[in-house]
Amino acid sequence: MPEIDRTRDLVILKKGDCYAVAISPTLAQDGWVGGQGAVWFDAGRDEMTVESSDGAGQGFLVWGSNEVADQYTAMTGNQPAYRFAVLGFGGWLISTRSYEHYTWASRQVGPLVPLSYAARDEVLFSLNGLFTNEDEWTLAGDPRAPNDNVLGVVVQAPSSLNNDYLTLQIRI
Repeated sequence: MPEIDRTRDLVILKKGDCYAVAISPTLAQDGWVGGQGAVWFDAGRDEMTVESSDGAGQGFLVWGSNEVADQYTAMTGNQPAYRFAVLGFGGWLISTRSYEHYTWASRQVGPLVPLSYAARDEVLFSLNGLFTNEDEWTLAGDPRAPNDNVLGVVVQAPSSLNNDYLTLQIRI
């Protein structure tokens, strides 16, 4: 079987539900990666708007705002300029590089310690809005802890065989 061409932050293997949404001013300014966790944001307008997740999970942004795969195409810069994105939710099978690579504790004080993933690990969104198997609300002492917003499970752990992509069965 030929290798999947992995030139995006997130590769869709089985598509679930999705919806076009407006993005918050912060996301428009800072940009985002494909697979970025997203939560609803009250923009004071009659538009469904999202901002970056801080551990809660209503969905993920399917395409990044400035991915290499979009360079020199009609998509270049469209999402941040027009302030829209596609929110994925429901049941998906994805392969992504948008996940936490290092433990929460080591990202705080160093040195960086690689985060290990295994098949059947449950995944959440990190405080950065990336997929992780750590409950960062609990680790950070967040009053919302523990984080029970399980988003899905690991199907295949990252390795050199799959270009360090994390394959996930999503069930948001």
